[in-house]
Amino acid sequence: MTSKLAVVALLLLTPASSAAQYYQTDFPAEEFKARHARVFEQIGENAVAVVQGMPQTEGYTYPRQHNTFYYLSGIETPGAYLLLDGRTKKVTIYLPGRNPRLEAAEGRVLSAEDADLVKRIAGLDDVRALQEMVGTDWPLVATDASGENAGRGGRGGRAVAAIYAEFSPAENQGQSRGELVAAETARAADYWDGAGSRQRRFVELLRARHPRADVRNLNPILDEMRSVKSEREIAMIRRASQIAGLGLLEAMRSTEPGVTEYQLDAAARYVFLVNDARLEGYRSITASGTENINNMHYFRNTSTLKDGDLVLMDYAPDYRNYVSDIGRVWPVNGTYTASQRELLQFVLEFHKAVLSRIRPGVTASQIHDEAKKAMEPVFARTTFSKPIYEKAARNLVETGGGVFSHTVGLAVHDVGGYRNGPLKPGQVFSVDPQLRVREENLYLRYEDTVVVTETGVENFTDFLPMELDEIENVVQEKGVVQKVPPIPASAIRRPGTDRQNW
Repeated sequence: MTSKLAVVALLLLTPASSAAQYYQTDFPAEEFKARHARVFEQIGENAVAVVQGMPQTEGYTYPRQHNTFYYLSGIETPGAYLLLDGRTKKVTIYLPGRNPRLEAAEGRVLSAEDADLVKRIAGLDDVRALQEMVGTDWPLVATDASGENAGRGGRGGRAVAAIYAEFSPAENQGQSRGELVAAETARAADYWDGAGSRQRRFVELLRARHPRADVRNLNPILDEMRSVKSEREIAMIRRASQIAGLGLLEAMRSTEPGVTEYQLDAAARYVFLVNDARLEGYRSITASGTENINNMHYFRNTSTLKDGDLVLMDYAPDYRNYVSDIGRVWPVNGTYTASQRELLQFVLEFHKAVLSRIRPGVTASQIHDEAKKAMEPVFARTTFSKPIYEKAARNLVETGGGVFSHTVGLAVHDVGGYRNGPLKPGQVFSVDPQLRVREENLYLRYEDTVVVTETGVENFTDFLPMELDEIENVVQEKGVVQKVPPIPASAIRRPGTDRQNW
């Protein structure tokens, strides 16, 4: 382990405070107020925005808040709603009341009775009970087709011209919008289902209960806001990335023939948990052998590692609602074969060529063009062992091979873009060159998550080994997972006894 890596590991493995905390303190009220102000600028003075929080959980699942709701309030209580009123420039949260029975089973959460605390930590103007969203006190008091109650507008004064709400499915733990939309489309096409997302149903209810208002899509506004991260958001993603990197290192050390993919998954997840990342950013991709690796989002993780194969791991935690996305490929036996080294070294060279040129004020396509020119001398000095390898390498460099990948933030495939203009400081995305040799079913990658800075770029996992020799050295170390033969029942003793006694 390098001295730099040792310092990072020491810092990350320091136990967190044991004090109970049932609300977030990572973001101050001022940051939420600034986000509210930007929403008001976008929706105008005659509109409101209404955002649904996550519903009450079904069973004993972790109550992780929807990303947009958390982004605008930091409040994690299930069943909450947020109202941003452009007419008054006031922000109100509607919260369920205290539920002693639920608290006795699951612990304390913020409720309508915690009004002063909620306003203080979330930068809100008012806290109301959830039941106040029904009736004349609700600022969007319903109007019927005859116009009855039209113009009253409740506490908000004049009636609204437009209501902004999310049209897209809300992201939760391990979810990204693209996958959610695909799942919703599949449900809608199911003859025996046909149900849309909860957000779609909410939009339908808004239109039915407020026929005089124009219901508009809030997602484009929030997507643009979320595309550039604040300093505190960057700190959260940096932390998630550091933990992810240490998790992959432990999986590397635990690799040897006979170990299973899910055991490497467990080694990485152990590191996540002991460093206060209680959730996964996405399900683990721990793939060994060409067939499994070739499935881009392989999820079974049940195969046994074999001598001579490669392992591809793509895994990161959900650290206090923020995630990362990193991946590496390493040899099961600790030594790359000549062909594995040949191809992975080329992918690494292209990864470096792109990474070193990321900076604000230029576009992703400009950086790609610069990286292509930088790879010309690499081609000149590289002797490929097979024509199909050179063909795959040239295709990677010419097309980019996914090197400029998706944005990363509250979701692993985060909303917002960075390719529609020059790069801006605070934009976070994955650098993920992917080389395919289809004739041999080969799929190889190097992935890091980076942020554009004022002067260049920061790779959040710059401590993670990239050079092939370094990766080999780590794999040859010993990790938390060790392959042991099955213990016969006759050898198992109960604690405090001299022999087995079942």
